[in-house]
Amino acid sequence: MKSSVEPLKARRIYLLLRDRIIAGDLPPGGRLPGEPALAAEHAVSRVTVRRALDLLEKEGLVQRKPGSGTFVHDSRAVRPIVADLSNVLSHLIDMGRSTDVKLLSFGYVAPPEAIAESLGLKPGERVQRSVRVRLIDGEPFSYLTTHVPEWLGLTYSEAELAARPLLELIERSGVKTERATQAINATLAGPEPAAALDLEIGSPLLTLTRIVHDPSGRGVEHLHALYRPDRYSFHMDLVRIGDDGERRWSPALGRPRGSDTAKTDKNKAGEKPTRGSRAIKQRS
Repeated sequence: MKSSVEPLKARRIYLLLRDRIIAGDLPPGGRLPGEPALAAEHAVSRVTVRRALDLLEKEGLVQRKPGSGTFVHDSRAVRPIVADLSNVLSHLIDMGRSTDVKLLSFGYVAPPEAIAESLGLKPGERVQRSVRVRLIDGEPFSYLTTHVPEWLGLTYSEAELAARPLLELIERSGVKTERATQAINATLAGPEPAAALDLEIGSPLLTLTRIVHDPSGRGVEHLHALYRPDRYSFHMDLVRIGDDGERRWSPALGRPRGSDTAKTDKNKAGEKPTRGSRAIKQRS
């Protein structure tokens, strides 16, 4: 029984310390209490504390210095991405040029029924399916599975998809992307996404499903994206509209205003970054 309880206690301490680090209660460079102090505070063994610190170190949140202690790592070195929900398609190509990508698989398959229906495919029509991992500052943050109608997928090669944003390749073919629908949820990491995103199986992930359409309403891309929540978050600017008594919140159109909007050499993004973060638009 003890062997099964200790990992749960270690994870609880890990989550508590992680929340304090992310909230800024333990600032970058700050020293954590020693193992004996943490063990006494949480009424656990030093072995359990050590397991919790191992998890924090694996995530890159702390750095352990023999003889000196455990210190909060300056997480500003790996900057999270803040994606603008109110501007789904704008600047996706620019964002693709600001990050790196690993193409894990590429092929032509019969799509699942739900994807075929969402893209409006005819019976028997195939899709080009790809799986990619996108990285920022050398660290993985998203696991992307895309399905594109075969007729459109044949306009680009595997090598091109590994080097260029998918939307750029789609529009290069002459297809105009006009609108998209998307849904955001939460899920747990399965074996393949966990390995690709350098996480433990069962770790929490943000999930986004997006369907991109051309002006005629035809589906040209189905995207299922999994994001590490510590490296990616969604942002939306809202404004109050309506008459007195019926005022409500509505998404703000265009770029958010404010002096804290960040720009990079390769990407001019209209998003508000989190503290110490570089703002980059989401892409497919």
